[in-house]
Amino acid sequence: VQLQASGGGLVQAGGSLRLSCAASGSIFSINDMGWYRQAPGKQRELVAIVASGGSTNYAGFVKGRFTISRDNAKKTVYLQMHSVVPEDTAVYYCRMTVYGVVYWGRGTQVTVSS
Repeated sequence: VQLQASGGGLVQAGGSLRLSCAASGSIFSINDMGWYRQAPGKQRELVAIVASGGSTNYAGFVKGRFTISRDNAKKTVYLQMHSVVPEDTAVYYCRMTVYGVVYWGRGTQVTVSS
């Protein structure tokens, strides 16, 4: 199983960005899918997670600005980001649990300019 994230880049404060992460390999079902982020000098932290049944959980700092969604047929998880702020600058990692095993993507850089 491999995860490939995309969609990162440079965006101005107040702007929007959409991240995608697609899984490849012999996969018939994926349990939870999520996004984490790690800013320089900080620990990796949860951004949002979506369970196989569709329920979602967000970190407090999201405050309604981000939306996580998944497309099971495409084995893909998305993170729609709105109203970004410089504090959202980080490497964003996707994570999926497949048959009880946790897989991580390599990460995609998001930089928010003020």
